Amino acid sequence: MTSIKDVASVAGVSVATVSRVLNEHPAVRPDTRARVLSAVAELGYRPNAVARSLRTDQTRTLGLIISDVLNPFFTELARAVEDAARERGYSVIIGNADERPALQEHHVRTLLDRRIDGLLVSPTDGGTAVIRDAVRARTPMVFVDRWIRGIDVPVIHADGRAAVHDLVAHLYALGHRRLAIIGGPRSTTTGNERVEAFRTALRAHGLPLPEKYIGQGDFQTESGRRATAAFLDLPDPPQAVFATDNLMALGAMDELRGLGLRVPEDMALAAFDDIPWFLHTDPPLTAIAQPTGELGHRAVQALINLVEGRCADSVTLSARLVTRRSCGESEGSSSR
Repeated sequence: MTSIKDVASVAGVSVATVSRVLNEHPAVRPDTRARVLSAVAELGYRPNAVARSLRTDQTRTLGLIISDVLNPFFTELARAVEDAARERGYSVIIGNADERPALQEHHVRTLLDRRIDGLLVSPTDGGTAVIRDAVRARTPMVFVDRWIRGIDVPVIHADGRAAVHDLVAHLYALGHRRLAIIGGPRSTTTGNERVEAFRTALRAHGLPLPEKYIGQGDFQTESGRRATAAFLDLPDPPQAVFATDNLMALGAMDELRGLGLRVPEDMALAAFDDIPWFLHTDPPLTAIAQPTGELGHRAVQALINLVEGRCADSVTLSARLVTRRSCGESEGSSSR
């Protein structure tokens, strides 16, 4: 196996000079740098990542803990994070919490044991002790999409409140007055924020949000089915349902279809988190779209800033409404 000493011998420089070139130290003359890189290419030398991490106390590795790898939103987010990290010379280890706090805690411990340089987390709940301990130990950390109140780390997320107001205004303009919502877990910031935004938007149009029109979901398909079935059992079922997650929206659509009901003729349906599948459902689903790719890139940049000793601020992006035929409208319009 080629060693750093072999590279130094071929390039005619010291081992220390080779190390400086490989670590992109500025204090190396251009012609020396070129000789070293030429020797590296000629010999096919690959630095030992473990040895380098022991010397520099950095592994050039980031951890990403997502709430549910089967959710297309988090799949797209993970891809954006990997792309952004690779562009900056970092690799990513992903842990899937599956919306389970205990599994989230397991992944945090495992990633910290692997000496990752920093951690991106989309929390499943209000915050486990291991996350708080990691922050207290000054582990570079950034929350993405969701966050934990009371923990002072940068948060990269999309504010969907204006888009929810646009959705309610859209449904109201289409003549819908009995509007229901399938909320996510109350322990998540996104679950609470979306329900409150919906309630506020209804109030602006003089509409109530009775408890019977609030379905409790868990960001999983089956909970969308259960909540929709409960709505349909009411004496006066809602005219439109807003699922605060894409998987719950698909569950709601499955429940309606299984009962022989049509969207939007029998019940209008909309979702938070637009995904490519929604263009191909029958009918295509109205949805609130987050800038998922940008969320991933901005989160990686914030985390690397912390890892490399720079400051990092929280970032709030905007979500937007994409209207399609599932609420009764013509397809293709959008706002914001």
